[in-house]
Amino acid sequence: MHKKLIITIDGPAGSGKTTIAKLISNKLKIAYLDTGAMYRGVAFALNKMGWSGNKEKIKSFLQDIRFDLVYKEGGSLLRMNGNVLGDEIRTEEVGLMASNIAKLQIVRKYLTKVQRRIARDVSLVAEGRDMGSVVFPNADFKFFLDASPEIRAKRRVEQLRELGISVNYQDILEELQKRDIQDSTRAISPLRPAEDAIKIDTSNLTLSQVLDKIMWYVKGHS
Repeated sequence: MHKKLIITIDGPAGSGKTTIAKLISNKLKIAYLDTGAMYRGVAFALNKMGWSGNKEKIKSFLQDIRFDLVYKEGGSLLRMNGNVLGDEIRTEEVGLMASNIAKLQIVRKYLTKVQRRIARDVSLVAEGRDMGSVVFPNADFKFFLDASPEIRAKRRVEQLRELGISVNYQDILEELQKRDIQDSTRAISPLRPAEDAIKIDTSNLTLSQVLDKIMWYVKGHS
């Protein structure tokens, strides 16, 4: 890309935004920022240290956290304190805790600042819950992906099983619906499409069809 470009991909869990964001990143040869992984990384670390909900402790904890995004053609690596965030943060337990800490203003304020810093000098595809509505309101292109809860739960089960994690569909569906309610009703940066976002229902679309729709729009309006 000849000029710095910011593309945001928002949506609930299982809507396909992670896979699509990675595909766009590869197509355009720009960095991919998984902001959900940042919340999961913080949640995983807090859980590991036995955090009990004390807000003073989380303030001190955040001061010692550093994120950086390493981009090389063919992929992006998100690191927290020098360590690549991997499959250990992809469990449903960590996901629910990440949704819980995302309600805390101190956490959102810190991570929003980090995300904007990362985007200052590079083109990227930023994927999350409030990228177009809050973090990058002036993004060049904004997309909001969605799908029915049942379809999203099915995708999530397949994704976790590919990681070797045994899960039950009904449990995943209930957890997903719980997170949907929590994410969309929180007071701070609720899950919702930006007013100028292009909405795509991925329920009955293949990944290729979703990617083609987005790339048609980006290339046709760049």
